[in-house]
Amino acid sequence: MNFSIQPTLENEQFVLYPLQEQDFDALYSAASDPKVWEQHPNKDRWKKEVFLNFFDGAMKSKGAFRIVDKETGETIGSTRFYDYNEQEDSILIGYTFYAVSCWGKGINPIVKALMLNYIFQFVSKVHFHIGATNLRSQIAIGRLGAEKVSEEDIAYFGEAPKLNFIYEITRERWNRHSYN
Repeated sequence: MNFSIQPTLENEQFVLYPLQEQDFDALYSAASDPKVWEQHPNKDRWKKEVFLNFFDGAMKSKGAFRIVDKETGETIGSTRFYDYNEQEDSILIGYTFYAVSCWGKGINPIVKALMLNYIFQFVSKVHFHIGATNLRSQIAIGRLGAEKVSEEDIAYFGEAPKLNFIYEITRERWNRHSYN
């Protein structure tokens, strides 16, 4: 791998900073509302002891970000690159969440565009694991042009396997998409 999966990414509205240990409190503040996790495979991540495991996995991934609103300076969520596959020329984007106060404001497509525009310099395919019951994320990823390609049980870091849908977007499809 000749590229970083944890650079600082920035546009006019948001900065994605590489996640650091000292970011726990700010990130947990965005994650501590049970509504954030109600459609996710692990609905208890709003609990501090469960979120600690999520945060530990994020740190160990070496591809996680803290998403910051440039106007307010607030940490509004997290996302990450993970599981680069050189043979398939692919990588995953996932573990994304936003504070409830950010919902419905068009933030996810802007953040994903920032990530996809960066990573498609290095890979030809991006996959997304999305919980089978997470309709909100399934709709959001479909709006970006990703297509469901399979279903499988996925074990998130330190958690029991749960049914996920696998979505894929190719560089060519992204280059034709309107967010880019």
